Amino acid sequence: MEGSNRIKTPGVHLCIPALLMVLLFSCRGNDTNTLKGKETPELVGISYAKRLSIDHSNGYSHISVTGPWQGSEGVVQDWYLLPRGTAVPDYIDSARVIRVPVEGVVCMSTTHISMIKALDKASTIRGFSGSGFIFDEEVRKLAEMGGIRETGYENSLNKELIVSLHPDVVIAYGIGSESAGYLGKLKEMGIRVLFNADYLEEDPLGKAEWIRLFGELYDCSETADSIFRHIENEYNSLKLLISEKTEGKPRILLGLPFRDTWYVSPGNSYISRLLSDAGGEYLWEDSESPVSMPLGLENVFVRAVTADYWLNTGSAVSAVEIGAVDPRLTRLRCFESGNLYNNNRRMSHGGGNDYWESGSLNPHIILKDIASIIHPGLFPQYELYYYQKLK
Repeated sequence: MEGSNRIKTPGVHLCIPALLMVLLFSCRGNDTNTLKGKETPELVGISYAKRLSIDHSNGYSHISVTGPWQGSEGVVQDWYLLPRGTAVPDYIDSARVIRVPVEGVVCMSTTHISMIKALDKASTIRGFSGSGFIFDEEVRKLAEMGGIRETGYENSLNKELIVSLHPDVVIAYGIGSESAGYLGKLKEMGIRVLFNADYLEEDPLGKAEWIRLFGELYDCSETADSIFRHIENEYNSLKLLISEKTEGKPRILLGLPFRDTWYVSPGNSYISRLLSDAGGEYLWEDSESPVSMPLGLENVFVRAVTADYWLNTGSAVSAVEIGAVDPRLTRLRCFESGNLYNNNRRMSHGGGNDYWESGSLNPHIILKDIASIIHPGLFPQYELYYYQKLK
C-alpha cells in the first residue's frame, strides 16, 4: 500500500478497479406491463456531469443530453427508456423511446466500451466504429472473431450494416454539427441514435459519471451507482491527500505541435482540472474556451520555457522524436531535465490506447499517475499505470 492508509490504492493489474463492485448488485428485470399517467418525476442526483440529467417517473427513465456535440450549446436531446412489453403513454413520442434493458448496441467510442464492460455487458456490443483501436482484450477478441462488426467512420459509416444488426440504440459522439447530419440518416432508417457527451465534460468525475447513463440503458442503475461512488471516493481521497502532503505547484506543459500549430487544451478542460487536483500548475490554467486553442509554436515556446514537466506528448515515444518535430523544443528546461512523460504505456498492437478507453472510468488512477510524476516521493514505489517516462 502506497501513501496514506486512508487511501485504497488500486493494483496495477486492474484496468477498472470498480469492476469488483459489479458483484454487489445484479441487473434487474422489470415485469411491468402497463404505465400509469404522468407523475411528478424523481430527479436522479447527478453530482458532477453537466451535460446529463436523468429522472424517473412512473416506471420509466427520462434522459436529457445537453450540448451533445461541440458548438451545440442550447441543443437538448431527450430519450425515454421504457421497459420491454409496456405500452408507450400517449404523452411520449414513440420515436424517442428506447426499450430497456437494451440487448444490442452499436457504439462509436472506446469510452463507451469501458463503461459497458464495467457493467459486464460486453456481449451486447454488435458493432463498433474503429474496432482495430480497441484495447480491452476480451472485447477485441469478440471483434476479431466477428462477434462485433466494424461499422466504419463518419461519412463512411456503413448504415446498411448497422440497420442489419438491429441494435436497440447506437451510442454516438459528435465532434461538430456535421456529426448530427450523417447520423441523422440513421434516424431516418429507424435507428435510435443517442449522443454521449462524456468527452465534453470538464470535470474528471463528471466524465466518469456517465456510467449512470449505461446503468439506465441496461436497467442496472444500482450497479452503475455503486461503481461511480467507488470512483468518486477514491478520487476525492487522493485529491485530499495530495493537497495535504505537497508543497509548491510544478508548472506543466501539455501536447505536441502539429505542422507548427499547437492545439492547447484550455484551462476549463478535463486535463487542466486533473493537473490542478494533482498539485500542478497548468501553463494555460487561466484560459477558457469550449474547444482546443490553436497557437503558433513560437507563442507556446515563450510560455513553455518555465515548464517543469512535459506530459501527454502526442505520438512521441522517445525524446528523440520530440526533437525531430522541432529542434527548438530540446532547449526547453523540462526537456533538458528529462521530465518528459506520455500517457501511452498501455497500447494494443492495433494502436488502441487504454488511457482513452478505461481512463474515462479511472480518473483516480490518472490522478495518482500525474501526482506521482510531478511530486516524486509522494507515493513511494508506486508504478505508473497509464504513463511512462520518455528516454
